[in-house]
Amino acid sequence: MSENAVKETKEFQAEIKQLLDIVINSLYTDRQIFLRELISNAADALEKLRYYKLSKEKVQDEDLPAEISIETDSTSHTLTISDTGIGMTEEELVENLGTIAHSGSKAFVQHLMEGNKEDINLIGQFGVGFYSAFMVAEKVTLYTRSYKPEAKGCIWTSEGTGSYTIAEAGDLKRGTKIVLHLKEDAREYEKPETIKRIIKQYSSFVPFPIKVNGEKVNTVQALWVKNKNEVTEEEYTEFYKFIANAYDEPLFKFHFSVDAPLHINALLFVPKDNFERYGFGRLEPGVNLYCRKVLIQEQSDIILPEWLRFVKGVVDSEELPLNISRETMQDSALMSKIRRVITGRFLKFLKEQANKEPEKYKEFWEKFAMFIKEGAATDLNRRDELVKLLRFESSKSEPDELISLDDYLERMKDNQKAIYYLNGPTREAIENGPYLEIFKERDLEVIYTFEAVDDYILSQLGEYEGRKLLSADQANLELPDHQEKNRAEDALSDEKIKSLLQWLKEKLGERVSEVRESKRLVESPAIVLSPEGMTNSMQKMMRMINKDLKNTGPNILEINPKHSVIKKLNALREKGDPFAETAARQILDNALISAGLLYDYRDMVNRMYEILDRALE
Repeated sequence: MSENAVKETKEFQAEIKQLLDIVINSLYTDRQIFLRELISNAADALEKLRYYKLSKEKVQDEDLPAEISIETDSTSHTLTISDTGIGMTEEELVENLGTIAHSGSKAFVQHLMEGNKEDINLIGQFGVGFYSAFMVAEKVTLYTRSYKPEAKGCIWTSEGTGSYTIAEAGDLKRGTKIVLHLKEDAREYEKPETIKRIIKQYSSFVPFPIKVNGEKVNTVQALWVKNKNEVTEEEYTEFYKFIANAYDEPLFKFHFSVDAPLHINALLFVPKDNFERYGFGRLEPGVNLYCRKVLIQEQSDIILPEWLRFVKGVVDSEELPLNISRETMQDSALMSKIRRVITGRFLKFLKEQANKEPEKYKEFWEKFAMFIKEGAATDLNRRDELVKLLRFESSKSEPDELISLDDYLERMKDNQKAIYYLNGPTREAIENGPYLEIFKERDLEVIYTFEAVDDYILSQLGEYEGRKLLSADQANLELPDHQEKNRAEDALSDEKIKSLLQWLKEKLGERVSEVRESKRLVESPAIVLSPEGMTNSMQKMMRMINKDLKNTGPNILEINPKHSVIKKLNALREKGDPFAETAARQILDNALISAGLLYDYRDMVNRMYEILDRALE
């Protein structure tokens, strides 16, 4: 600017004064956001220039490279942000930075004055982002020249108070340069390492080079907006390492774009491991939310449900309903729609992977099953989709082989109307327990569940593809029709069985609600069944929730009249031997141990010594 250049001083419009006060003092929650806003404005100016070039308009300084330059100066305490975009004329400067010339904007300011910052969506309609510079600058000087060949350069200066000056400037190249004279308490922004950190956090994927003191900072490409066919596996891996702060390759990657019902670009990853299962604390959400490649929310908790917190990656939508500070989402209905679209697509992807690469999906299941189960247990809207992703061992699978509910359905017997499952701590415990005996005898497959949440999910689901889901340890079990075998010749007679059942109920008292002959036992002498409407797993879950709970109610005891222990017990009873009652109590406790439902062992241990003493005689 020449020494004789004429400066014209102008007053800010009243609404602009109010807006400046709000922007500087209360609109943004994070001061460093100013740099993101100024870089975004610069990127927008470069994008518009690219459009004008494509439309064959004549452009000033046509050969200038499209880039954003940032210079730090700790001597003069300034920060300078320059771009080679469309620039501004003097009229545009006054309109964009001195007045609110847009319809409805006064109402906007009124809303801000009333504290309603969260429900206004005028971002991009005028230069509010530019005003954020005054959070860190005591004075801002802006040099600009429009892309129009006939336009002259201008200098705009203000201290962010009541007025600004505009002067004509010669020898300016196309674009805009903003010089921030930093406040004393904002001197950290004159350090290049601080500026680089903020750029990497918020503006890494701006589609134009950003240079700090001549060094390009945004070196990672925004792969999510590229065509999948244009991206190599190595590029995906490097991007994953950058976005997830990881050192290894991802287990799965999912790159997709949708145009309806919303325009969304996303690149999601499943890591190789899940550190939450090792007890390192709850994972934070891992998906970053972008709008036009500019970070809006890091580790967003609104873009995916909490049970998908293990997913890493990026979601970008131009339709995000941002408030004026670009920091929070406004339209909850639209955000819910975005969330539904992304969640649905990701679950569909997992199902496809399970079918295409079952071994790789098995690796995923072993590490991330807890999250799928969490979703199936808590998310009613997604339960049907999540249940298809569940995997189990079963009585007809090899140890460590996993099956789905669909696999079970494919090999069900023709006359079988239900899907059976059984809970236990391990495969060996289930297979050596009494509850599986009738299923082995009738060649019926039983799904093994090893966690209480598995039973909770299946019991809440109730049925799958029109087939009931039944726990193999429930009291009134529905089994396919079969031909009853004749009772063994040496089994107890009907009369003796009836008498023994009555005696057992009398001696065991309130510890059992009923004693009956078992139709399911083959090799074991006795079994306990949970009260009607419950399973053993439910009882155990209730016990986990309330450690003081001694019992959830009297259980049903079933006995096997063919077993030698039961026959010998009956013989002792008929002789009037008082030891028969001791043996009866031990049979019940043994059955409770097999069910995992005996929590107080003191009486049983003392009784075992009594039994040993008698046996040793």
